[in-house]
Parts: sequence; structure tokens; C-alpha cells
Amino acid sequence: MIEIKNVTKKFEDRPVVDHVNLEISEGNFFALIGTNGAGKSTLFRMMCGIYRPDEGEILIDGEPVYDHPEAKGKFFFIADEPYFFANATLKEMEKYYRTVYPNFDAAMFEDYAGKFGLELKRKINTFSKGMRKQAILLLGLAAKTKYLICDETFDGLDPVMRQGMKTLMAKEMEDREFTPILASHNLRETEDICDHVGLLHKGGVLLSKDLMDMKLNIQKVQCVFQEESQKETALADLEVMQEEKRGSLYTFTVRGTREEVTNCFAQVDTVFYEALPLSLEEIFISETEVVGYDVKKLILD
Repeated sequence: MIEIKNVTKKFEDRPVVDHVNLEISEGNFFALIGTNGAGKSTLFRMMCGIYRPDEGEILIDGEPVYDHPEAKGKFFFIADEPYFFANATLKEMEKYYRTVYPNFDAAMFEDYAGKFGLELKRKINTFSKGMRKQAILLLGLAAKTKYLICDETFDGLDPVMRQGMKTLMAKEMEDREFTPILASHNLRETEDICDHVGLLHKGGVLLSKDLMDMKLNIQKVQCVFQEESQKETALADLEVMQEEKRGSLYTFTVRGTREEVTNCFAQVDTVFYEALPLSLEEIFISETEVVGYDVKKLILD
């Protein structure tokens, strides 16, 4: 588990990360969502021991990460702009990481590099942006660390390669003790694979929740009541997060299980009733509006 306890980091007296408390459990795919400038990269660099927090502490499996090589050996960090040695080939980077990570799986790396069409003897500075992202992701997976921390790592990959990398991460999670942690500004990019989502805004964590719990406990309902007075009866035992009306058609976002919501609306006569699935983006909009934020202004598409 990664524990972030009341962590603050300032640059020129401006808080970039502001009293963040967050736990990342083992065996989950964790996505940290936020706009550019929200503090994601700074938080990740503190998680990796690159920056020292001005306040608070970060523990990896109970060990402080800053200045502790054993804790740092448990993760592979991929920055938003991955670094490679000047004029290095992919083979040379493989040799380097084999000296850093004792469990580095060279056979796996070379197999996947071949499948993704990456030439081991080709200089990385001749690779496209997408190819460099593929290369560093494959190096990170082959390092066989417990945690893989990725900062906007899918940015620059085409849809096919993005899905291919997600599939490899999912396979690693099935095969061993492995926890990928991804920072992104795109909700849609992470919805199909993440288990737990945190929203970072202006240096603070706005919310952090299990995605399945979020999906199971928020429902979107469209209905037309037989009589307008039946609206209060249907919603009496429900927490309404959003309400919209167009003509006689109501659209509600309510908190509760599908069964609970259906039972409430079964008490009244409706001309039309339908429960609809919500996307991760819709869930975040609902959750953040409840606490007074407009997520549509916080999250970039």
C-alpha cells in the first residue's frame, strides 16, 4: 500500500500539492485524474522520492520513500516525457535497467518489443513519440516491480497501441503482485481499466473512490409522471444529486442501488420510466457538483 499523509509541496511559496491524504491499495489499477497544473506530476515525483515533501510523509508498504533505496526499488516511474540516454539503443536501455532492477525479465521485454515492432538495435532518438512511450512502458513492465507509476503515459499512443498496453498491464495484474498507478487528464482514457479513481484539483484531492462502488450506487433515471404530484413520493427516500426537466420528461441522477431506485419509482404511476447506465465522466460530474464543484470546468476531454 502507498500512504500519502497530509503531504504539501510548495514552489516559490505557492502550494502545488496542498495537504493531500490518499491511500492506494495493492492489486488495484489506480487512476489519478486532474487537469494540467492540478499537481499530479509533483505528487508522483514525491511518491517516487524525487522531491521531498515540505510537510507530511509518503510511505510505500510502511517505509518512507524519500532517501530509502529499498522503498524506491518497489516501483518503476514513467514521467510524462520519458528519459533515455543520449544516442542509446533500446538494447542498451534494456542492459541499463537490468542492472537497476534485479527481477528485470529480459526475455519478456525482447518478446514484447518484437511484437510491438520496436527494433532493439535502433537508436531511440529516431523513434516517434508513440514508439518512445511504448518502449518505456515495456521497460517498466519488464522491470517486474510491485508498483508502476505512469504520468500521462498513454498520451501519444494510438487507440490500438493504447489498448495493447492496457491489456499487458491487466495480464501482469493477473500473473503477479502488481499495482499500476496512472495520472491522466482524460476520464474516458481510464474508465475501461481502472478500479479506483482519485480527482486532484488545485493541489488537493477532491474525492477518491472505488469505481465499482461509484457505478453501483449512482443511478440515472428518466421518467414522465402520470401526475406531477407523484414526483415527491418517488424521490422521498432518495438523495437527488442532479435534476433536469425538458417538457414533461424528468432526468434524475440519484444515489442508491438499481433495486432501491426501481422500488421507489414503483410506488407511483409513470407514463415512462427508464434507468440508464452512467459513464465515469457523468459519475464524476454528479459527485463533484454535490460538494460544490463543476467538474466540467476541472476535467479536460
